[in-house]
Amino acid sequence: MKAELLISLRMSLTVSLLFLLFISGVVAQDGWAVNYNQKSFCALKGSAVTMECTYTYPSGHSVQKAFWTKELVTSGSEPPDLSDDPEYRGRVLYLGDEHSDCTLRFKTVREKDQNKYYFTFITDQPGGKYQGAGGVDLSVTDLQVEVPERVIEGDNITLTCKTTCRLTVTPTFTWYRNGHGLSSSTDQLHLQPVSREDAGRYRCAVLYQNSPEVTLNIRYLQVEVPERVTEGDKVTLTCKTSFSLSDSPTFTWYRNGHRLSSSADQLHLQPVSREDAGRYRCAVLGQNSPEVTLNVRYGPKSVSVTISPSGEIVEGSSVTLTCSSDANPPVEYNWFKGTSLVAKGETYTVNKISSVDSGEYKCKCSNGFIKKYSEALTLNVLCESVL
Repeated sequence: MKAELLISLRMSLTVSLLFLLFISGVVAQDGWAVNYNQKSFCALKGSAVTMECTYTYPSGHSVQKAFWTKELVTSGSEPPDLSDDPEYRGRVLYLGDEHSDCTLRFKTVREKDQNKYYFTFITDQPGGKYQGAGGVDLSVTDLQVEVPERVIEGDNITLTCKTTCRLTVTPTFTWYRNGHGLSSSTDQLHLQPVSREDAGRYRCAVLYQNSPEVTLNIRYLQVEVPERVTEGDKVTLTCKTSFSLSDSPTFTWYRNGHRLSSSADQLHLQPVSREDAGRYRCAVLGQNSPEVTLNVRYGPKSVSVTISPSGEIVEGSSVTLTCSSDANPPVEYNWFKGTSLVAKGETYTVNKISSVDSGEYKCKCSNGFIKKYSEALTLNVLCESVL
């Protein structure tokens, strides 16, 4: 009875040791081991994945079968070979051998391939079965474009090509707007600042994989100003929006960063003056429009003529007349002696002046739509003999 009990105990211990040896993923005392070079993969649907792997076993054994399976064996039975599964046939390729290399390659991965995979081998000796514990986790993801919910023209925004897991191999991304390729080659597309021209359908791609298209809508505030404004005109600036507003919202207007008194969607400048020129923006519901410039044209003002050097003018000396004015756009200058045009430009210089140069001089300032003359300046040239 004791002998039978001892034999039963020895058989039980042997089976337990064989089972532990079969599922272990570390080197056992007798040399059994499976080493997965990488324990997890995140791959794009449709891409290829190579699971590199090496294995060892005691001397005196010869490998009869080496294969991968997605079943963790909990008994002495042989798990199913992945290559025999109709779902994997033709898409997985065992690149290893029956000595030490156990590399497996997926030609193309599908979403339902997401699983844990184990390498298993069987030798010609009794109890010579072994499965690497831990296995390799394969996660399969697709591409999705993430866009901000509310985008206002002028914001700095980033579109992201997202995956459900971090890709093991960093690929080159391609971005498209309305079917046309963009320059970014990373997982992010920066639109800084964004404009209404950036609105459209966006998708990202990696080689053969495309994300679904998403639409980027740009909300905007815009200050409308007349194209040509002349001092004295009646001018109205309008704050336009691309989104619906609540009843009677409060608008805020700014010129050169300083707040103005108007609280309506229109700012009336009637009549407009040169002091009204500047950078304008409007704001409503916490949103700001881009700045626009109001350019106010006005004719020459404060036209004056100076002479250098001042004092008595003697024959043979050099004299320069300078004309100045305030105008927008800048003026062109013409010099007249009496009614005769004698020069053009802001200054008029007479070298070696003589008595024939005596007379009345004026400058005419013109900026295309208004002209104005300076007051006459009289030059009296004295002869040296007189002095």
